[in-house]
Amino acid sequence: MSDAKKNLLLFFDRPTEPCFMQKGENKSIFQLPDNYYPEKYRSTSNTIADRFGSDATQTIPIRNISLPNLSLPMQLPYNSQFSLWVPKHKEMATKLIDIFIGMRDVEDLQSLCSYCQLRINPYLFNYCLSVAILHREDTKGLNIPTFAETFPDKFMDPKVFRKAREVSTVVPSGNRMPVVIPQNYTASEWDQEQRVAYFREDIGINLHHWHWHLVYPFDSADRTIVAKDRRGELFYYMHQQIVARYTTERFCNKLGAPRRFSNFREPIEEGYFPKLDSQVASRAWPPRFAGSTIRDIDRPVDQIRVDVAQLETWRDRFLDAIDKMSVMLKNGRRVPLDEETGIDMLGNMMESSILSPNRDFYGDLHNMGHVFISYSHDPDHRNLEQFGVMGDSATAMRDPVFYRWHAYVDDLFQLYKNKLPPYTTDKLDFPGVRVASVSVESSGGPNVFRTQWEQSTVELGRGLDFTPRGSVLARFTHLTHDDFTYVIEVNNTSGAALMGTVRLFLAPAADGAGAPLAFADQRRLMIELDKFTQALPAGSSTVRRRSAQSSVTIPYERTFRRQAARPGEPGAAPAADFDFCGCGWPHHMLLPKGAPDGFPVVLFAMVSNWAEDRVEQDTAGTCTDAASYCGLRDRRYPDRRAMGFPFDRPAPAASLADFLTPNMSVRDCSIRFSDAVRQRQQGSVTSNAGASQTSNNQASNIPPFANFTHSGNLTQNTNLTQTGSLITQNEDSIQNVSSQNGLTDITHVLASSVFSQTNNDCNRNNDKLPNSKECGCKETYTAEEIDALIRKPYYYIKCNHKQHIF
Repeated sequence: MSDAKKNLLLFFDRPTEPCFMQKGENKSIFQLPDNYYPEKYRSTSNTIADRFGSDATQTIPIRNISLPNLSLPMQLPYNSQFSLWVPKHKEMATKLIDIFIGMRDVEDLQSLCSYCQLRINPYLFNYCLSVAILHREDTKGLNIPTFAETFPDKFMDPKVFRKAREVSTVVPSGNRMPVVIPQNYTASEWDQEQRVAYFREDIGINLHHWHWHLVYPFDSADRTIVAKDRRGELFYYMHQQIVARYTTERFCNKLGAPRRFSNFREPIEEGYFPKLDSQVASRAWPPRFAGSTIRDIDRPVDQIRVDVAQLETWRDRFLDAIDKMSVMLKNGRRVPLDEETGIDMLGNMMESSILSPNRDFYGDLHNMGHVFISYSHDPDHRNLEQFGVMGDSATAMRDPVFYRWHAYVDDLFQLYKNKLPPYTTDKLDFPGVRVASVSVESSGGPNVFRTQWEQSTVELGRGLDFTPRGSVLARFTHLTHDDFTYVIEVNNTSGAALMGTVRLFLAPAADGAGAPLAFADQRRLMIELDKFTQALPAGSSTVRRRSAQSSVTIPYERTFRRQAARPGEPGAAPAADFDFCGCGWPHHMLLPKGAPDGFPVVLFAMVSNWAEDRVEQDTAGTCTDAASYCGLRDRRYPDRRAMGFPFDRPAPAASLADFLTPNMSVRDCSIRFSDAVRQRQQGSVTSNAGASQTSNNQASNIPPFANFTHSGNLTQNTNLTQTGSLITQNEDSIQNVSSQNGLTDITHVLASSVFSQTNNDCNRNNDKLPNSKECGCKETYTAEEIDALIRKPYYYIKCNHKQHIF
């Protein structure tokens, strides 16, 4: 890979710091032409170059090129918010993306970026450069850092950044321990919507939504950037699955399905207080109070003037198209909404893009719905407030109203699906193939899924501008599940080997009140878990599939892990398990939460005829492990059937059992949730497709702490050994330590292994401490002391040794 290509990634490092400051772990600086400096720096450009270049290990000379017209994207103030859904912002982004993609080579793109980074709004610059890198032929394969690394302020409590800056200033790099991000900090337990905050505010889920919209922009001068295969259908299906997953989570927490936001004039019952600060805008994200209503928007600063009535007009025209099963073109001619492409056309109309058959007439219903809700607190800008979280693809899923809005949008799509004929038996069955049974093997026992909380880490150092360099980690709590295996018994009576497509879905068996679900409702709540091609030899065979191989999800490392730790060059063998496809549902959220006494679900398995499913294309070298929700980069969607098949259309069956054909099978299962917290340990799956396993603790140089429940009690003893500066888990020692030493000794093992570096002053003071080891750590700890240790982000030990930071 050329140096200029690699250098593009430096623009994602500390995005609001000028690019003439040191970037990246190698202390790289861009050597700018004098005319590239903004006016405020130009008179001191030589001094600046000397100041930041004196100890730089890499100096990157920048070409002095003829600059394109940047007047449109520069209209967005530097310290402002940016939204893909605000029409003027979208116009600015489209222009800048086209400029970036149109640069003749990577060196010129690098030069332009160094000029833009000092002037263009950081959110706008980051988005446009990301889209350009994903779509330029000469930059494909670059691993764009996750948005949570670059702008962590969009994903977590602002108190975290004060603590992180304190840690980075006080503690040398290499000795810093993770700052803890509180869980469920946006509302009290008295708010019933807070029961599902773990889902709405999950960092991985919000990253998925942001990245999907990054991969699928809706405007560009280059039509091929937008015109991806079945783009509109993917918009429908990805959001339909989000609503199905969220509804199931609500049922697990004894809540009802989200009420559709269908009456644009009625108050929005739920309020939302995001507790986020924008580091770029230096503003707190505004709340939406309970009972707010959307109102006509007149905001000259954002160049928006639109009435609620316009939203209703667009909705009515969309409904009319479905009712007539045809769409009106600009010339007045109507095009039918057929079974094959109708949903794709409607998707491109709903999220208005250049692919919409009549953009002016059908408008921008989905995007402007987000905009209206996001400005409900200040529609006329009289309070000088910016949009709320519903206005940003990286934050929208945090708000309960997101799911009410998308549940209604999905209802509109379902009106079209309801007009399609039900699948006949010949469309569903696979003659000669019978699925005898489907079951699950897991740590919870046969057909029992196990879920619990897990603490993991995310890197903040890349997004902490104007602070000392080095890694700064944050530890956050999220839902996860134990790995499990599907076991599918198949009988092929055709007498010859066949190829089939295995489709796995999960649906709730009951609603939040425990009442059984009718099949018509259950069908719409089918959650896709996996889809894969399988050889079927003649006779009986057993298909085993690990949950980590899901076609829906991407592993933890692709969602959160620092891309600086990625091995090898793009496409090289060492990097095969780490190539950052980015778009995919986070694997830790594959399953719903469940309930302590078990939440009833139905597992569905189907083997369809691959000859009727297959799409002839070369997928070598492409990201294929999360294709269900995201498709394939630069390829056709890898399944000829409708997305969500066989549940995407109504069926005359009265129950799921009546719906089944011989090539299908179901199994009643249960999801059992344990209200305990575990730490990510060795053996974490890092690839959906392969068997390669690694420890995230090793990769991030983080000591794997002992596991604690929510009450602070030790649930699994962990022995730690010191290897240089790297703390690793000695799994063979766990049982011995657990049985012999107990709680207090384990705590000392943890402390003494972390604090192995000592000095003479510390040793001389040891005799002043009760029951102390040579490092100054105590021999035993009370329950209160342990509780205090695990609840703080970092600690100074009483021996006053500066290295004793835990």
